[in-house]
Amino acid sequence: MKITMDSLGIKLYGDPVLKRKCKEVEELNGDIQKFINIMSRIMYQYKGIGLAAPQLGILKRIIIADIGEGLLTFINPKIIWCQGKEVMEEGCLSIPGINLEIKRSQEVIVEGMDKKGEQVQYGARGLLGRVLQHEIDHLDGILIIDRVPKKRLKPIRKELEKIKKGD
Repeated sequence: MKITMDSLGIKLYGDPVLKRKCKEVEELNGDIQKFINIMSRIMYQYKGIGLAAPQLGILKRIIIADIGEGLLTFINPKIIWCQGKEVMEEGCLSIPGINLEIKRSQEVIVEGMDKKGEQVQYGARGLLGRVLQHEIDHLDGILIIDRVPKKRLKPIRKELEKIKKGD
């Protein structure tokens, strides 16, 4: 399959690809590099601060993030350390218009490969730490709505159904 900007779009809540676990990237090649470039263009186009490959329908363990300090790319990322807890409001490009209070670790260390294929460890806290945790969740089929009690979703059920139906 040839991957182009035109063939990819943000998958929305209800698309089964968002609930699937992604496979590791076995080989960093030109196709993966091209896909990462397309991911970043799409993320910026939608004014996002993070994006995971499954949000574009590609079941590979790739995430990107940019909170205004430059683009970070992680291939096969893992959280190898975390500390503290804090609650902040989060949104998601795959669940447009919905923001929820989500509890996450205050600080994380993420390990993976950068887009050059180099092994990296990156420590993050605050917004960037949160974005990295959010995007890594996507790689395991976890959405922000999975991180809140069902009773807290009742007020937004109708909005979620509209997204699911594509309204």
